[in-house]
Amino acid sequence: MLRTEVLKRRTSLRLANRTCIASFRGVTTAAAKKEGDISDSFVQLSGQSFKPLEPRFAEIKKKLIYGHEDALEAAWKRLLRTLREEVPLVASLGPEVIPQIDYVDIDRPSEHFTKEHKKRGVAVIRNVLSQREALELKSELRSYIRDNPHTKAFPQVNPQVYELYWSKSQIRARSHPNLLRTQRFLMSHWHSSNPEANISIDHPTAYADRVRMRQPGDAKFALSAHVDGGSCERWEANGYGLGRVYDAIFRGDWESYDPWEASCRLPVVSDLYQGAGACSVFRMYQGWLSMPHIGPGEGTLLVNPLLGLATSYYLLRPFFEAKRSAEALGPEFLEPSNWRLQREQDSWLHGATPGHGQELTAQLHPHLDLDHSMVHVPKVAPGDYVAWHCDTIHAVDKVHAGSTDSSVLYIPSCPLTELNARHMDRQRDTFMRGVPGPDFPGGEGEANHIGRLVTDDVAELSDAGGLRAFGLKAWDSTEPGLTQGQREVMDRSNKILGFYQ
Repeated sequence: MLRTEVLKRRTSLRLANRTCIASFRGVTTAAAKKEGDISDSFVQLSGQSFKPLEPRFAEIKKKLIYGHEDALEAAWKRLLRTLREEVPLVASLGPEVIPQIDYVDIDRPSEHFTKEHKKRGVAVIRNVLSQREALELKSELRSYIRDNPHTKAFPQVNPQVYELYWSKSQIRARSHPNLLRTQRFLMSHWHSSNPEANISIDHPTAYADRVRMRQPGDAKFALSAHVDGGSCERWEANGYGLGRVYDAIFRGDWESYDPWEASCRLPVVSDLYQGAGACSVFRMYQGWLSMPHIGPGEGTLLVNPLLGLATSYYLLRPFFEAKRSAEALGPEFLEPSNWRLQREQDSWLHGATPGHGQELTAQLHPHLDLDHSMVHVPKVAPGDYVAWHCDTIHAVDKVHAGSTDSSVLYIPSCPLTELNARHMDRQRDTFMRGVPGPDFPGGEGEANHIGRLVTDDVAELSDAGGLRAFGLKAWDSTEPGLTQGQREVMDRSNKILGFYQ
């Protein structure tokens, strides 16, 4: 009798989900980007080199700091002295510097975790999914890849990163209640200076990202230090300048910069050049869900856990030059006294290239001492989730020196905003057609893949929260306890998604 009732409830839920999926109007067709793979997102991975940009960038730099030149030079010296103190500390702690918390404790995090997470910009959340569930996801994913050997991937021989977005494993993970709850917890560390801002950090939105299944010995998928969310846009008035996100840094007051302020990021345009893989949404965190056990050196993630300091450094670096070379001075090359504000700003934005991510190197960013300040995340188990702030410098092991696969599902944490709702509308269209998400290289994608899911399958796998995150069910703006800003963004998002006029 009990089993019969359970089956009835499940059937009722599935029918309700299918009804709500059928209720939205025709979707917005997304304009596809050119076909490619993950290497197209990075200058170094695609075999290109850094160079000065168009002359207009010299004028952009000059305008950014006009009237603050003296303050900026003093701030630069303070920053270099602080980095000289903090980098050795991070290097000595290694993976231990990364704050960790168990999923069962996210409703009552310790003060230590909260403080360290906001300082470091990185976290490991243990046991978000059970190990059994995570291993099932990996098994299903392997079967999907085996059944579809034509899947585009990088590199083409012995693939490590697959251009997959719509497998059952990915959709199951993105819509899992534990994962959505974890995203809400992480986004709760953000705040808005405008209490009525049209944003809800309590309502995650799904962002379809890739799959990594890196094999032992791989040295091809050697992503060097980089930052997601655009590159040149961080200095441009019609990019991050629309929200004046980094104004404190550019006026020489990096100490007052708040990386966790959300409302200033709502108007930002982070993909001015429509690059392959350029993120067009407000993504508070990038993250991944681990499917096997992965330890340091085993094809895993490295991060720079100096969030505010590192961000200030890579943004200010293009304005400064060394008086004398490293060859001439040796270790004294890095001394603050050897650096000065450029007398005439040039067009270099160190590591930034239109249409690509922000990249960092030891040569271009010497004071970060990347060989020591980039630390591995701690060893993770199947079902653990790793997340890092959208401004965080990160990389992957140059070589996978482990003995088993290093497989993860990339699943970022994105709040509900109008910008993100517009992306959901376009993303929903790409899902229905089986092609890559709007931010990623285009092409046929999974349109002809065996086993690709359709909307009814999502209804089978997801509860109401998962469907809403995916843009397949209307947001409930009558939900108790909402702010005016949350109600407003829900109503506007519902209109964007076609649930009502």
